[in-house]
Amino acid sequence: MGRCMALQYAQLGATVVCVDINEKMNADTVTTIRQQRGNAFGYICDVTNRQQIIDTAKQVQQEVGTVTILVNNAGIMPTHPLLQQTESEIRKTFEINVMAHFWLLQSYLPGMLEKNRGYIVAMSSVAGLCGLNNLVPYCGSKFAVRGIMEALAEELRQDARKPNIKFTTVYPYMVDTGLCKRPHMRFPNLMRLVKPEEAAAAIIDGQRRGLVDVSIPKYLLYLNTIIRVFPLKVGTLLRDFLDSGVESDL
Repeated sequence: MGRCMALQYAQLGATVVCVDINEKMNADTVTTIRQQRGNAFGYICDVTNRQQIIDTAKQVQQEVGTVTILVNNAGIMPTHPLLQQTESEIRKTFEINVMAHFWLLQSYLPGMLEKNRGYIVAMSSVAGLCGLNNLVPYCGSKFAVRGIMEALAEELRQDARKPNIKFTTVYPYMVDTGLCKRPHMRFPNLMRLVKPEEAAAAIIDGQRRGLVDVSIPKYLLYLNTIIRVFPLKVGTLLRDFLDSGVESDL
């Protein structure tokens, strides 16, 4: 999904900075953008390493300039019952899915504040709106992203400088990126596996329109809000009826 967003942002005329731990895939994305006459730069960085993030941000500032749109997209999704999740899996889930957000925000937000202009886009998930089977640590990490974005938006709202920083939190359901290894859907036309290109377009559209929250598919955000008004049993019955989720990958 990150590659798709990079390509689509470049097509819109943005200078794209691709940061990834996978050197080959990152270089391929940068090359593709340049072949399409876009402007792109690539940097290798392990987002679980705070110092690497800080050093990369300094390098980006020197070589490219101030980043005004930050998309925090890195994520992993171990998919099996909590009691079968290892300590290393759980720690890595939170290092990539949560802690990296803090380090990236601390590295790139100051430049946005100095320019008084910026957009922060963060990938939460439908798993950040409701608990899902086989995804306990993942759900915890995605609920955390939602809280980080909401709290930071409020913190800057109360900042005396009144900075022009906007926030978009994204809640995809199942996107065909390889994370959902064993999806099951009772109603595939209603709860389908979304193509990465389609998800990327929805995310960019939401960011450009200044939407605070974007779900993919769009109706899921509204559905979750409505369900929360009713007793818990109503939501449980609806989940059982829809019968959609991911099987254990073990």
